[in-house]
Amino acid sequence: MVEPPAFDTRIAKPGAVLFMCGMNAIRSPMAEVIAKRLLPPDIYVQSAGVRAGEPDPFVDVVLREVGLGLPRHQPRRLEELEDDFFDVIVTLSPEAHHRALEQTRAQSVEVIYWPTVDPTVETGTRDQVLDAYRGVRDDLWRRIEERFVRPNVQGLQTL
Repeated sequence: MVEPPAFDTRIAKPGAVLFMCGMNAIRSPMAEVIAKRLLPPDIYVQSAGVRAGEPDPFVDVVLREVGLGLPRHQPRRLEELEDDFFDVIVTLSPEAHHRALEQTRAQSVEVIYWPTVDPTVETGTRDQVLDAYRGVRDDLWRRIEERFVRPNVQGLQTL
């Protein structure tokens, strides 16, 4: 008779994930699109900002380079989301992190802080600025894979 595994190393799959940043113009919408590509379709993924910003065309440029896109994204504030129940909130800026902690004090929600560079502070040529956006894209891709994708495919490990 085969013994059942003694320990399950997989993390629980979240039902809903929210990515938050300051203005929902660059980092959080980029994370949303990447997560929707990498995660199973039964995981609800959204993004929002503390404040609403303006769409940033560089985001769509760097996403298209990896076969994704964000052509019609309109930045939205947290208050504009239709659903407000999330298992995990990933904050990408200090302002968003403080806001998420404040709003979830009495809720059982996992709030994760991933400090993420604001690529709009990059100066220089168009290519240098695009490299900053690519860095954000690649960092978010890696973090999403590490936190949400890889742990779920490692399988069971027995002690």
